[in-house]
Amino acid sequence: MQDSATTRPTQVDSQDVRAVLTPDEWSASEAAHLARVEPHIAPHLGRRKENRKHPVEDFLFVYYSHSPGKLRRWHPGAGVALLVDDAGRTPITDDKYTRRVDLANGPAEILDVGAFSQARDRTIAFVRSLLTATLDRPAHLGCFGMHEWAMVYKLQPGEQRHEQLPLRLSQAATDAVVDAADIRCTHFDAYRFFTPDAVDLNRERPTRERQVDFEQPACLHAGMDVYKWAHKLWPLVPSELVVDAFELAKEIRALDMEASPYDVRDLGYGVVPIETPRGRAEYVRRQREFADRSQALRRRMREALPSGRAQA
Repeated sequence: MQDSATTRPTQVDSQDVRAVLTPDEWSASEAAHLARVEPHIAPHLGRRKENRKHPVEDFLFVYYSHSPGKLRRWHPGAGVALLVDDAGRTPITDDKYTRRVDLANGPAEILDVGAFSQARDRTIAFVRSLLTATLDRPAHLGCFGMHEWAMVYKLQPGEQRHEQLPLRLSQAATDAVVDAADIRCTHFDAYRFFTPDAVDLNRERPTRERQVDFEQPACLHAGMDVYKWAHKLWPLVPSELVVDAFELAKEIRALDMEASPYDVRDLGYGVVPIETPRGRAEYVRRQREFADRSQALRRRMREALPSGRAQA
């Protein structure tokens, strides 16, 4: 998805300022942000240095494109002006879309929403349409996380994505669970990893081009992707919302692996045995909770987009 390039305006209208933070206030907010993200980042960087992998804790850094360094950066989002400190700087001084604005209480810096929106117009339009479609669509429960099972269906030894993890069941028993399932995966980025033998078992045929048509709020991958869309539109989307989405995605990933055919108990996680009635009931309960929470984040993110502020 390519965004249009355009010349940025040279000034921000002070009427766009909805809040002003003093250096003491934005310093405290930045410190609180760093304290919140560091427990997620430090273990990941330690494992990376030692060339170790973790299928849950590292997933969001490996699968998505937002680096630990970018996650550490704090930004208040649109409409919040930061008064410059004694050195004439703020945490957003070096951001390409920062503009200086003269306020009654002194010079400040703020995100130039117009410049950002013009440069990222196609991404904003797509994300807005995806958020709106998903918010308007009912949650479809009952997929039971079969996408992860379809990704190992009829594989030979050495072909699994997470070869370091054992399967909970034998390969034959795992295949039998897939054969007995009603697979209805609606998310292209899960479906595209189905094994060749599993592709035709899926009721749906999601594609990248029809993502807006298929996205639904109970899908675990759609819930994790709220983080992707939030960080792609940072700093229009404030860092607080990005981290909220990151932390929800991390919880969703834990369920994704606990309900998968892999055995993650040695990593400190539980098992959601979706091949049993008890496991399916637990999966649906947690899936419904995640759907509600992801919808709340979608509403907040749509509110942060330029033409979405008047929408419910």
